[in-house]
Amino acid sequence: MDTKSRRQQVLQMLKNTKGPVTGSNLAKRFNVSRQIIVGDISVLRAGGITIYATPQGYVLPEEANRDVVVATITCQHDNASMLQELETVVDNGGFVRDVIVEHPLYGEIRADLMLGSRHDVQEFYNSMLQCEAKPLSLITNGVHLHTIEVPSEAHLQRIRQQLKALGVLAEDQAGI
Repeated sequence: MDTKSRRQQVLQMLKNTKGPVTGSNLAKRFNVSRQIIVGDISVLRAGGITIYATPQGYVLPEEANRDVVVATITCQHDNASMLQELETVVDNGGFVRDVIVEHPLYGEIRADLMLGSRHDVQEFYNSMLQCEAKPLSLITNGVHLHTIEVPSEAHLQRIRQQLKALGVLAEDQAGI
């Protein structure tokens, strides 16, 4: 199979698969190395296709196939509140696309999360604990943004209200 055909088949697999697909699974499927798949994904992205790289694997955004409201929320909290923050969003119908911090030297740093359920949140949180990683918000005194998808404005308002009640919605805090 030539490179161009493989890339088109990789894209088709991502389109036809509901959840994330790991680079390792794609590599096995096409009998190439994982690094070749990483290169294929880079070329597809350079061609204008949005592909998210999440901790669970590669995934295409779904908003083209459904009606959603996309919003950015600004939060600030310590590590102890992270699990509760993410669970609040997904428990109220939200989907957490990413986390973004504004670094003083590098500018915006964004990482895809793609969390849509408590199970996703718990897996992400357990992975963080297992590998002893620190959240990106550590470098910004807990301030970070999330791009979220919700089914309606009412869902978004409920999420904002509950995050405000938890004391993590930075949009309502002085100086943010």
